[in-house]
Amino acid sequence: MAELEDLDLGKLMGHRRRTVSLAAEELVRRRPLFEDQALPSLIEPAVAGVDLAAWAAANKELVESELSRAGGILFRGFDLPDVAAFQGVIRALYGELLEYSDRVQPRTVVSSKIYSSTEYPPDQHIELHNESAYAATWPLRIAFFCMLPSETGGQTPIADCRRVLARIPAAVGERFRRLGVMYVRNFGDGFGISWQTAFQTDDRAEMEEFCRKNGVSLEWKEDGRLRTRSVRPVVVRHPGTGEMVWFNAAVSSHISTVEPKVREALLSEFATDELPKNSFWGDGSELEPEVLAELREAYRAETVAFLWQRGDVLLLDNMLAAHGRAPYTGPRKLVVGMAMACNVSDVEA
Repeated sequence: MAELEDLDLGKLMGHRRRTVSLAAEELVRRRPLFEDQALPSLIEPAVAGVDLAAWAAANKELVESELSRAGGILFRGFDLPDVAAFQGVIRALYGELLEYSDRVQPRTVVSSKIYSSTEYPPDQHIELHNESAYAATWPLRIAFFCMLPSETGGQTPIADCRRVLARIPAAVGERFRRLGVMYVRNFGDGFGISWQTAFQTDDRAEMEEFCRKNGVSLEWKEDGRLRTRSVRPVVVRHPGTGEMVWFNAAVSSHISTVEPKVREALLSEFATDELPKNSFWGDGSELEPEVLAELREAYRAETVAFLWQRGDVLLLDNMLAAHGRAPYTGPRKLVVGMAMACNVSDVEA
C-alpha cells in the first residue's frame, strides 16, 4: 500500500493539524462482515476520531476497489452526527448527488438530494431489487445512513447480483435475455403515487418528452389517467468491472409482492396491466408463478442481512448488489443518497 506523505492527520481525525507519514489503512480496519461472504466489506476506524468524509476523500481508489470486489461497504463506528455529515461522505467520494427522478416508491426529501428510505408500512417486506432498474437511467451508487435503528427487524437485506445470476436456471435466464422485462405502470386510479409525483412535473408535454427520450411508451386515458410501458434488459454488463450481473426489478415490481389481502382487492377491480405497477415478460405475456419462485429462491440463497447500528453507512454498487427491507417494529429512521448516473446505453445487455 502506497504511503500518504505529509498527510493532514488533524483533518482526518478532527484534531489539531499534524504532519506525518502514515499508511492509508492505518486509520481503519477492513474485513468481511460475515466470514463466508465478501458482501458487505466492513470498514471501521482503527483509532478514535477518524473523520469518514476526509478519510474517504483521501482513499477513493481503495473504496472503489472494495466496492468492485465485494459489491458493498458497511462503514461502522465513525460517529456521524447528522444528515449533513452523511451527505458530506457521499460528496467526498462522488461530488454532486443525484435527484430521485422517475419515482416508483414514496419518499420524502430530508435535505438537498437526501431522501427518506421507502415509506411502506413497517409490517411489509420489500423484496430485493436494484434501485431504479426499471428506468433508463439509474444511480450506480446508493448509500444508506442509519439515524435510528428499529426496535426489532428493519434490516436492509443485500445480495451479490453476480452470484444471483449464477443461480438463475439456464432456460429462465436465456428467455429473459431474449425478451427482457416489461414494466407497466398506471397512474390516476386512486392507488399508488401520481404521475406528477413520479416524474416531478405536471406538464403533459414535458411528460411526453421524458418518455420519448427514455424509451417509455405512454397512453393517456380518461380523466387524466396515464399508463406507461417500458421494456428493459434484466442481465447487463457492469460498466466498470465488465462482469455480467442480474440487474432488474422484475420480482419487486410484480403484483405477487403485494400483501395478499390488498393484492386480492386490486385484482378483483383491475386487469393485470391496469394495476398501479406490474411486471411481465418483455413481450407482454404474464410471468409464471414458477418463474417468480425460481427468481426469489436465487435471491434468497444469496441474501445476507445485519442489524443496523446508529451511525452506520451502507454504500452499495447498485449494479453489483441488490437491496430490500425487512419488516420492523418501533421507530426507524434511515435516509438515502444516490450518485453516479448510469444509462442503459452504457451497458451491454
